Amino acid sequence: MALNPRIRHWSGQVVWLVGASTGIGRAVAHALHAHGARVIVSARSASALDEFTQAHPGSHALPVDVTDRQALKQAAQSIVASAGRLDLVLFCAGHYRPMRATEMDLDEALKHQQVNLTGAWHLLDAVLPILLKQGHGHLSLVASVAGYRGLPNSLAYGPTKAALQHLADTLYLDLHDQGLGVSIINPGFVATPLTAQNQFAMPALLTPEQAAQAILSGWEKGRFEIHFPKRFTWWLKLMRMLPHSLYFALVKRATGL
Repeated sequence: MALNPRIRHWSGQVVWLVGASTGIGRAVAHALHAHGARVIVSARSASALDEFTQAHPGSHALPVDVTDRQALKQAAQSIVASAGRLDLVLFCAGHYRPMRATEMDLDEALKHQQVNLTGAWHLLDAVLPILLKQGHGHLSLVASVAGYRGLPNSLAYGPTKAALQHLADTLYLDLHDQGLGVSIINPGFVATPLTAQNQFAMPALLTPEQAAQAILSGWEKGRFEIHFPKRFTWWLKLMRMLPHSLYFALVKRATGL
């Protein structure tokens, strides 16, 4: 069921991807560029962004740190001053370190919050006035299936992704009647520099290119939640419905933790 306006044509669409230096963000930027969109990529690494723009003529780089509130606002304003509008904004910046409560690191935990959640707030502060004034556009947040329910090694990461899922629900309720699209992206395991830290076999592992294909397909179909790969994510969705006693037992059995 389409809950958002379907994005049927990418040619000429002004898209800003925040967190696009590697992994899913970079793959989505590549795919959108191939479809004719006007791609603006942001991340902390200026060199990675320059490498992208050199390989994708017509794209534009805006180095920015999502923890810098004012820098994001200035970047958004510069895009509108140059391109005249924002058609799609993707927040895909992320930080991840495996963590269990038996080895909690407060500084690392707070870094997850600063990047994954506070960074999203900073972006919303920068783009919501623009999108509301336009009366059109799409806002998309990358969360994770790790936000569905608690998982081992996800003490710091999972709660930030759960918060993004809750945030997206509320954004949709507030913004749909204003003519804006909102979507939440919940990937399973995707081969990125972040997941390379995992010391276990990751089921249904996808490439960033496969993830990008699923994301574009979801936007084109007007999906609110874009989750993939379905053969993995549907099982996790079913597990959300289980009572705690059964859920905890199944997770311990599956992970050995």
